[in-house]
Amino acid sequence: MVRLSNTVERTMFYGAKPVTFERAKELRENPTEAEKLLWGILKKKQMLGLRFKHQHPISIFIADFYCHPIKLVIEVDGEIHNNKENKDYDANRTFELEELGIKVLRFTNHQVIYDIESVRSKIEAQCRVLMEE
Repeated sequence: MVRLSNTVERTMFYGAKPVTFERAKELRENPTEAEKLLWGILKKKQMLGLRFKHQHPISIFIADFYCHPIKLVIEVDGEIHNNKENKDYDANRTFELEELGIKVLRFTNHQVIYDIESVRSKIEAQCRVLMEE
């Protein structure tokens, strides 16, 4: 793995360990259908000229999508996120990311697959708010 400077590592990856980068790479190679759809509207700076990263390491977590300039994480949750244990984990994860100054938006696979335009609109609106801060 290429070693990043401490400044970049601290500010963009929040001290993520090499094992987290490896897991992120595996996840990028096997996206869900919902992630593929959402990536189609986020990649190549299509969202207000902002650069999003897919499966981006942040501390001990891997964000489905992350835009560093506005500190926005977008999560796409499948059915597994509906049980109590995973809901608790997701709530804690969101809290920890927000403690780092990162805003978290969550959508279900169903929302992304069946109402992508609404999802796109909500992301765009949140991006505009964060760009003004």
